[in-house]
Amino acid sequence: MTSPCELQIYCNDTHKAKKVAQKILNTAKELEIKYNFYNPDSYLSTLNQRKTDILDIQTKDLFTRAKLFYTQSNQIFDITMGTLNKARKQKTQVQIEEATQVLQPYIGVEHFKIKKNKLIFDNPYTMIDLGGFVKEYTVDMAVKILKKHKIQAALVNFGGDIYALGLKPNGQAFSIGIKNPLNPTKYITQYTIHNQALTTSASYERNYEVKGKVYSHIIGKTTLQEKILSATVIAPTTVKAGVFSTSLMIDPLLTQKYKKILISDTLDIIY
Repeated sequence: MTSPCELQIYCNDTHKAKKVAQKILNTAKELEIKYNFYNPDSYLSTLNQRKTDILDIQTKDLFTRAKLFYTQSNQIFDITMGTLNKARKQKTQVQIEEATQVLQPYIGVEHFKIKKNKLIFDNPYTMIDLGGFVKEYTVDMAVKILKKHKIQAALVNFGGDIYALGLKPNGQAFSIGIKNPLNPTKYITQYTIHNQALTTSASYERNYEVKGKVYSHIIGKTTLQEKILSATVIAPTTVKAGVFSTSLMIDPLLTQKYKKILISDTLDIIY
């Protein structure tokens, strides 16, 4: 998942806990291989390369849900941003910006349709990248496995995409720290959650530099006067929390129904 992953299981049966943990690990590895955007041999790549147009049930569900989130986020959360991958491979800022302009018209989930079990693109350039979706989906799948095996309490943390199942054995909820975006080794605040997901999106986590200009993995433009350094959302599922924490990084004024915690460049906390 390109980030540290952690699983805490509270259970009196060690054998059962290890068995469940192994199932979650296997599921995560399978999803990582299947939907790896950068592996030319992955199932997702065969779809992007137009080598197949057949969708399995799981992928059809993911793409369908992504289209729904695209609408709910005012077209911010967009799995076709992978279309810009070729632009990001250019060596200079000018080349990046020129390639981006060429590919821009092919961004948007309206450029693909799902008919029965088939994926239909309306052009040869649109690419689907589930990088902002699969990790959160994997956490939710892990929670399903935990519940199926009647685990009462657990914490799943895949690179900061977190789900807290139940309460700890002492009856307390799980305390989750929100990092200081200007000093990620420290925490700026914390929240307690149980049977909820919490995700944080931040521009400091993943970026790269080209000739002095830093490009974030989160593509978009903020609309507040303050620059948002991180956005945290608490929601019933990790996918929902992840979709809207990412979307709020792009538009902090986006209307959505879940609890949000935004950190500005002056370290003010905006609710």
